[in-house]
Amino acid sequence: MGEKVESTIFTREDRTRYRQKIRRSLDVFATMLREARFEFERPLTGMEIELNLIDDTADPAMRNAEVLKSIADPDFQTELGQFNIEVNLPPRRLGGDDYADLEKGLRAVLNQAERRARTAGAHMVTIGILPTLRREHLTGDSLSANPRYQLLNEQIFAARGEDLDIRIDGVDRLAVTTDTIAPEAACTSTQFHLQVSPADFAAYWNAAQVIAGVQVALGANSPLLFGRELWRETRIPLFEQATDTRSEEIRAQGVRPRVWFGERWITSVFDLFEENVRYFPALLPICDEDDPADILERGDIPSLSELRLHNGTVYRWNRPIYDVVDGRPHLRVENRVLPAGPTVADTVANAAFYYGLVRTLAEAERPVWTQLSFRAAEENFHACARHGIDASVYWPGVGTVPVTELVLRRLLPQAAEGLDAWGVAPAHRDRLLGIVEQRCLLQRNGASWQVETLHMLEKQGQDRQRALHEMLRRYLPLMHENIPVHDWPVP
Repeated sequence: MGEKVESTIFTREDRTRYRQKIRRSLDVFATMLREARFEFERPLTGMEIELNLIDDTADPAMRNAEVLKSIADPDFQTELGQFNIEVNLPPRRLGGDDYADLEKGLRAVLNQAERRARTAGAHMVTIGILPTLRREHLTGDSLSANPRYQLLNEQIFAARGEDLDIRIDGVDRLAVTTDTIAPEAACTSTQFHLQVSPADFAAYWNAAQVIAGVQVALGANSPLLFGRELWRETRIPLFEQATDTRSEEIRAQGVRPRVWFGERWITSVFDLFEENVRYFPALLPICDEDDPADILERGDIPSLSELRLHNGTVYRWNRPIYDVVDGRPHLRVENRVLPAGPTVADTVANAAFYYGLVRTLAEAERPVWTQLSFRAAEENFHACARHGIDASVYWPGVGTVPVTELVLRRLLPQAAEGLDAWGVAPAHRDRLLGIVEQRCLLQRNGASWQVETLHMLEKQGQDRQRALHEMLRRYLPLMHENIPVHDWPVP
């Protein structure tokens, strides 16, 4: 998202050249898949966490440039809004000591960054949507200085030809109109990366799509926006609408949205990149001078920069990633469905559940997606975003059941089996999956804690804005103490 760009004006010739180049890149990618030129012998995982910045009053702090300068760590980068930053964790193996040290290492990195952020007058918060955000915090002036964000803003609204309406019907109702993509900055997420072979990619992507709804139900942490109680994971409908390039008439024609669950199970990673090229016009038609076919023919590895840049402007909830590291290409599934927070312990538990379950499902003799329609998986996804841990889902062989019952009876054992296959130590496996188990038993995650606390403060006589600020002030020490959210007290 934060990749820097230089061009600011795109001509018709730019767009024609880009279309030709990206189609050529797609052909080269197909050749590389046929010739098995990818690294996958030692699969690695990665994680990105987007963070909010607040000031001492718990309002958004528009200071990411100053905070990043104070942190002075290349693993921390800018994000869309001036009140956002992102940390990228180095790749690691799932098995052995590498993954066992993830939680300790992540806490140390975030604690050090927090200390340095304070010198810039800000505090970091891992939460899906900052509950103290107001309309005036999300304008064109709140976008970060990176030219790419301004370009994206201009190109999205040029494609739309009109302002953007955001409509979310939840417990309350939200209806706002905006002339920038700044509301997207309200959505802060956690992204899990998993390196896979070309032969296995389709199975892992399909498995990730199957469980996307369950992930959201268990990890929901975004129930509030602009003082309204909306969906338990309001990030989902907000992000789907905040970058929509389609006018109302174009939507009515069935044109696909750029924030997209998808529409079918796949048989190859090529399916996803080909759909991107076929369905979505370029937002940033920037070409380099390299010819990927010539590079491949002489035995080198092409960066496929146009294909990668285009892929970065199609916001699938499970996104395919092509990358080149140390001269060797690889493929990753990027899982983007979860919000940030509430704690490091919760984040790592969510990761363990995802990595374990996706492996078991991907390697099953009879894949679950052969028994489940893609439409049902998408309906599960949105039902879980709306209702969170209280949602019900459809599952093959079970029918429609509460998501917590499905997790406790069927999915947790499968996640444990997958973690065993990755080589995760049993004690570590049991502690992390135990956090997920307790969330299900107690029916509490970040979203339910936020809403329960907010309502209790309002019953004690506080108005909505005061209660939102007080709730966030109570959230912070619990987040820093790394107490899993199911054990957080409600006033």
